Parts: sequence; C-alpha cells; structure tokens
Amino acid sequence: MKKSTLKFSTATLIILTMMTSCGEKYTAEIKEGVTIVKNEDGATLGYSTVSGISIIVQDRYAFKDLNKNGTLDRYEDWRLPVSERAKDLASQMSLEDIAGLMLYSSHQSLPGSSRGFGSSTYDGKPFPEGGAVASDLSDEQKKFLTDDHLRHVLITSVESPAIAAQWNNNAQAFAEGLYLGIPVNNSSDPRHGSDSYAEFNAGAGGAISMWPGTLGIAASFDPALMKQFGEIGSKEYRALGIATSLSPQIDLATEPRWSRFDGTMGEDPDLATDLARAYVDGFQSTDGGDWGMQSVNAMVKHWPGGGPEEGGRDGHFGYGAYAVYPGKNISDHMKPFTEGAFKLDGPTKKAAAVMPYYTISTGEGENVANGYNKYLITDILRGKYGYEGVLCTDWGITRDITSVSKFEGKPFGVESLSVAERHYKAIAAGMDQFGGNNDMGPVLEAYKLGVAAMGEEAMRERFEASAVRLLTNIFRVGLFENPYLDVAETSKIVGNSEFMKAGFDAQLKSIIMLKNNGKTLPIKDKKKVYVPQRYVAPSTNWWGMTSEPKIVDAFNMEVVAKYFDVVETPEEADIALVGIYSPDGGVGYNSGDLEQGGNGYVPISLQYGDYTADTAREVSLAGGSPLEDFTNRTYKGKSVKTINTSDMQLVNDTKAKMGEKPVIVSVKVGKPMIFSEIEGSASAILVHMGVQDQALMEIITGAAEPSALLPFQMPADMLTVEAQFEDVPRDMKPYTDADGNSYDFAYGLNWNGVIEDERVSAYK
Repeated sequence: MKKSTLKFSTATLIILTMMTSCGEKYTAEIKEGVTIVKNEDGATLGYSTVSGISIIVQDRYAFKDLNKNGTLDRYEDWRLPVSERAKDLASQMSLEDIAGLMLYSSHQSLPGSSRGFGSSTYDGKPFPEGGAVASDLSDEQKKFLTDDHLRHVLITSVESPAIAAQWNNNAQAFAEGLYLGIPVNNSSDPRHGSDSYAEFNAGAGGAISMWPGTLGIAASFDPALMKQFGEIGSKEYRALGIATSLSPQIDLATEPRWSRFDGTMGEDPDLATDLARAYVDGFQSTDGGDWGMQSVNAMVKHWPGGGPEEGGRDGHFGYGAYAVYPGKNISDHMKPFTEGAFKLDGPTKKAAAVMPYYTISTGEGENVANGYNKYLITDILRGKYGYEGVLCTDWGITRDITSVSKFEGKPFGVESLSVAERHYKAIAAGMDQFGGNNDMGPVLEAYKLGVAAMGEEAMRERFEASAVRLLTNIFRVGLFENPYLDVAETSKIVGNSEFMKAGFDAQLKSIIMLKNNGKTLPIKDKKKVYVPQRYVAPSTNWWGMTSEPKIVDAFNMEVVAKYFDVVETPEEADIALVGIYSPDGGVGYNSGDLEQGGNGYVPISLQYGDYTADTAREVSLAGGSPLEDFTNRTYKGKSVKTINTSDMQLVNDTKAKMGEKPVIVSVKVGKPMIFSEIEGSASAILVHMGVQDQALMEIITGAAEPSALLPFQMPADMLTVEAQFEDVPRDMKPYTDADGNSYDFAYGLNWNGVIEDERVSAYK
C-alpha cells in the first residue's frame, strides 16, 4: 500500500489536535512565533511561523519539510539513524553549502560591540544607534549565515540569558528560511567561572551558575563532581541555545610556566584522564542516557596536548610556536584523550569533536602546526586511535602573521603558503573545520586545489566526509527537530538556585589549605581582622589593551564584615587576612630585548622577586621562524621582573606589622609558584583557582572543612623549574615549608592535618 504524504500550511494554524484512534499521531500549537509539533512516542518539532517551513505527514506522523520540496527526504525523517540522515543531507548539499558548514565563526557577543574586537553593525549603524535590540542579528551575522553559508557560531558575552535565548530563536528562524533549512549550531568557550565579589544566597539565582575552573574542580580529585558540573553546565548551555562546548581543555599541565595552566585539569595523566571522561560524559549525555535535547557536543582540546610549550611560552604567539618533548613523553599527553574523552562510561562513547593546538609538536611528523600535521591527525588520531568525530582547527591558524609577538594568525610552519593553500593543507591533513573563519572563499579555493591534485570525484567525496561528521553533531543533539527555546523557561533554568548551590559547594571543595601552623584555622569567633588593600600594577593583555595602576580591596569587604569585625589598623586587629595572586612572571618574550640586540626571548618566572636564568638551556630545543634570522631561542643569563612583586611585599609587610599575631594568606593561583618568599610570614595559607570570597570565609571560619588537594606540584625554587622537562609530569622538587610539609602533588590539609585518604592512595 502506498504511504500517504500530506503537506499542511501552518500560516494560520492556531491549535491542531489529531489524536483520535484513526487520526494523526501528533498535536501542534503556536507559541511566540514558533509552531511546536509533538509526535506521539516520537520527536517534538519546532519551526518558525515566518521561515516558510511547513510539515509533511507520513504514516500519521509529522515531519519538517526543511528543503520545501513537498517530499519527505531521508534527512528530514527523525525515525532514521543519524548516520543515514547525515549522509543523505551531505549528498544534497552544494559545494558552497559544505564550504560554509566547514566554517566556525569569529567571536560573537550579544549584542555586538560598537568598536574594537568583535564590533558589529545593525542596519549599517553601531548598536544601539541603529535602533536594534540586543537579540537582533547583526549585519555581519546575516551575511555569514546567508552569503557564506556558515552554520557554526561562537557566542561570547551575552546581555542576559533571555537575550541569548531570543537571539538563538531569531538566528534559527533566519537560517531555517534558507535552502535546506540547516540549523545554527551555537557554541561557547567555558563560561561558568566564579565572580569573587558576588555574594552567594542559597535561595537566589544568577546569570549562570558559578563554579571553580576545571583546575579548581580537579583539586577535588573527584570525577563525580566534574561529571555533576557537566550535567548542570549542559542544561544551562542548551537553555542559552548553545549545543557545542569548546571544552574541556584536557592538556596535561606538565610545564608549570605555561599561561594556560589554569584551564587544565592538572599535571597527572591518570587524574586528568578520569576527569576528562567525567566532564564529557556529563555534557554529552541527556540525564545520564544517550544523546538528547540536553546534550552538548564536547570539543576536547588541544590535541595532542598543548602543555609542553618550551620555556612555558604560549602558542597564541609566534614566540610560543613550539611544543617540545625532552622526556620523549608525548604518550602521557595523549592519554586524557585516548583513555578519557574517547572511552566514555556513558552511551555517547566518544567526545564529539577535537581541536588541535596551535603549536608545532617538535619531532612528531612534519615540522608544522598540529592542525596541518597529517601524521598527528590522520595517521595517529584517525588511524591508530580510530577517532571519527569532527576535527576543528584552533582559531585563526590560516591567517597571516607579521611578527612573533603580535596577536595575529598562527600559520606556524606554513607561513610561506597562501591562505587558500593553508586551508587545503589542513583539509589534506584530515581537518574538517576552520575556527575563526567567517569567509568561505578560501575553502572554495582549497577545493579547486584538491580537484587539481586528486580529481573532482575524490575531492567531492572528501568534502562530503567532513560534511557528514559536522552534520552528525547537529543531528544528534536534536537541532534539526527543534532548535527553538522558550525564553521564559530559559530564565528559570540558567543560574537557578539549585545550580548556584551546586557550584558554590564545588567551590568549597576546590580550596586547598597548604599551611595551618599551630592550628590557626578555623577561626570560629568573630575576631577583629585587618585586611590590607592590594596594589595592582599596570599591565598589557594579549590584545594590546593596557590597564592603569590601582589600589583595590583584596576581598568583598561587605562579605568579610559578615564573618569578622573589620578594623583599620594592624594594632587593633587579632588577625590579618591578606589576599594576593600568584606571581605574574611575564610571557617569555620582550621586544625591548630584541631592540637592544638580543633575540627577544626572556625567562618566565614563578617567583615574586627578580629572577636571572643562569641555569637555563644554552641552546633551545626548538626554534625557527621566517620572521627571525636565528633558531636558538635561549634565554640563559637573562633577567625578568615579576609584575606583581608587590603581593610578596604585602604579605611580608603585614607580618612585620602584626608581629606574633596570625597572618592568613589567600592566594589565587593561575599556575605553580615559589612559596619560599612568603610562606614564613604566613600562619595559614589557602590557595584557590577562582572562587567567591564567601567560600573562602566559610573555610576560614570553619563553616566548611578544607578537603582539596594540589593537582600539581609547587616547586621548591626556579632551579628545579629550569631543570624539569616540559613534557614530564611531577618531575620537580616540591617546596617544603616550616612545618615540614611538602607541597607536592596530592598534598592538602584538613583540620586534623595532612590528608591521607582514598583519593591520595588512588592518584599519588
């Protein structure tokens, strides 16, 4: 018997109920410009009333006619396996459609800024001069969705969860009205960080739940906590319209000077592997099950591990282009990927996507950046480990570079190639997608280069292979069925009180007590406390933006005042509370050194005092750039000053003023540090990787007991830092304090002393 195929216009549909014994197996209603269709024991569909989409009825079920041809195509049939749907759609896509799918947008803020990085216009005018509202699509967004066929969008700052949800609905309706009806796959870098000054209220919500960073959660040594974060984070992401996370960062933090150390899960391969698995399971599974409407694709980064940068210099710049393996230990860096993110406990099995890092992995295949390295991408990742998910480049690797010290493109090892040739080389290496590229032109040029090299049929097959992988990630999180959000529901979900409390509890579990001389802590009585202000030196960020020097409160003093009697002078105080940051010892490059006849390369220091690298390598392990006329990037014998040496002075000066009275020091750490300069002045030391001040007060006063452990070593001195191998974990001599405690991996104190529990047994 021939199946019936009916096509219904929904322009005037208000409410349609057809659930009789001989009727259709779906109901439909319109809500805020979106038609919601609920199939009995099947998919819930959503489509805009203005996009021109209508439904097709087959076997009494409803399906979206995304390409508006009046026929139920296989990719429109939600009953079929995702793999079949993706292949069918890829076969229908034009070259331009696939090229656009291979793009990942530059950073998009909602609304777009009026000037500078990420600036946008609305009807040709800056926001809000154009009369736009924050949820409107910018001119640039309309262009890349239409002209460049782009469907993967990176969202940064949003005015509010409701604005993000409405923008998502506007973008989906816009894309849905275009040929083939491919939805927008929105993504985000990590956005759950803690605002130290915000006060926690168990009954209140926030813009999004606040958690310690992944390094802070790693300090809990608790994969179950990391999984809980993923489960909550995925619900909030989907309520914001975000279906892909550009996370987790599972680089093994074996190089203590690396500026991205604080985004990792620590330096131990076993702990990082278990945490990576838990994070991805939490994000990708819907309520512990398979892919679903709460699932978020996880893009793990940065293959094959971005941690072992020589001297700690970072790959966002030409001066940090090289990862090195003096210990011949690349296998440990791959482990969080191959044994963690690719071997999930849950049914989604593997992380949905992988991002290689900017760096050249020295000695591993061709001497080119990882995104161009066919050996690491095709032979090892795809071949040896059988990874079939999406591979996306890090942002901007195909752009040009004019200086090793400017924040520009990162075409390391392929600087002499044209932009189109770089795209082709990455595709030939096995990459599917280009981060930070809104323009499909170079992808089309790359296609032509491929046709010339392998023929039209083979190159079309290669493009379709990438399209299938990219479409698979969009299909299995349900975007083809219903990409629309209930704005009111978004406001209820994101940052709700339950999620906020879970994040706050995680903050408490992330605070590490390193020292507690004479059981200074906890302080259960409301004592008089002196809290010196902190000097913040002027600085310049990656984008060249400078900040002015200032004096700031080290904590939210209103919060402190709820726990202590705050006094103005040390003489009045019973105790002092000092808040500082770990040493900021620079980035490893100084243009002034180059101008004075040097090579530009300088040490990165982990101590507050001035440092001279007398024991550094005579000859760097890697080096070379078309922008330099030398290859030796040594910094031996050079000196560097720390930007925030005043933090050391603040601790020691406070101790001098307090005399025998206790000084409690709280350190926000972004990477390991040398404690010898301040430990003697501290009666108690707490370290954290980003928490609310209220969480610190809860620990200090005994409302919560410290339980966290160091997920990395604190080195004894810079001699051991220079002697360690960039690629080898836990190979430094740890610092030992006045109480005889060694600040080693898996060390931490509670009220009874050094923690020795099952976590320490399992990982140390």
